[in-house]
Amino acid sequence: MKALTANRLIDGEVVFWKAGAWVERFSEAELFEADTPALVAEGQAKSQLTVVVDAYLIDLAESEGLWVPISYRERIRALGPTNHRHHGKQAEGSDAVLILQHAHGAARSSGRVNLIKRK
Repeated sequence: MKALTANRLIDGEVVFWKAGAWVERFSEAELFEADTPALVAEGQAKSQLTVVVDAYLIDLAESEGLWVPISYRERIRALGPTNHRHHGKQAEGSDAVLILQHAHGAARSSGRVNLIKRK
């Protein structure tokens, strides 16, 4: 599974792709099983140059019945700042946030690695 993420240009907020629009919560993100629809969505996202910057696909793994980013970096981006648990998206304390906080693994997302290699 994969999800598409970027940073919103106007305020730097981490956003996720959902049916042609950007949402702020990872739990609302559209999940892609196959590469073709994911790549099509990535292409659409990258064409929105005045909306987001640095759009790329991230790899997901199942944890406690929900999908979470494999990469530790992407879990931090989905939760918000790490300086205090009462800041950012993690302050909401929903089940999706708790699962993100307790997910394991530190593998790199292949999408991010490919993005770095292209530069």
